Amino acid sequence: MSDPTAAAAAAAALPPPEPVRIGLVSISDRASSGVYEDKGIPALQDWMARTLHNPVTWVTRLIPDEQEGISATLRELVDVHQCDLVLTTGGTGPALRDVTPEATLAVADKVMPGFGEQMRQISLRFVPTAILSRQVAVIRGKALVLNLPGQPKSIAETLEGLPNAVPPCPGIFAAVPYCIDLIGGPYLETRDAVCKAFRPKTAQRPSRG
Repeated sequence: MSDPTAAAAAAAALPPPEPVRIGLVSISDRASSGVYEDKGIPALQDWMARTLHNPVTWVTRLIPDEQEGISATLRELVDVHQCDLVLTTGGTGPALRDVTPEATLAVADKVMPGFGEQMRQISLRFVPTAILSRQVAVIRGKALVLNLPGQPKSIAETLEGLPNAVPPCPGIFAAVPYCIDLIGGPYLETRDAVCKAFRPKTAQRPSRG
């Protein structure tokens, strides 16, 4: 049995976690015009704050479903604010005003299709209409940009996965830290109780747990 006191002492001896800049973009005509309160950004901040040991600088935007405006916002967050990770929520369905994937692909240097595939696999555990979701993920410069669902419950499920399901279903965030390593970003350290990051052994540093 491990000694909790020794583990805590070992974690305290580690260098402090690297700071990270995270952009959060909630995309909704009605929320951005004040018709109802945005719940996407608070849900993202809550989950990320519970998951990461790293100190986070947040850059948030609440914008309407306008393709050029979404693309411009993503370029601003990556190119100007130097965000390492950008998470969007909303605008990924088949409706006429849902243009987040097109706006995201328009700023991409590389497309990372596995993230969208896994998000749909998770959502299909709950509703057959998950196949209508069109979330994409891309790399721009040294930043990873992920489209997430619009509902707070679905945001947490796709990021965290379904560890207690039979069979278990991995969430997408377990792969995010290593992806950011590979593109030259900061070393993200996760709290294992929420979401354990997966890295090859050669890429791992001592864990804070």
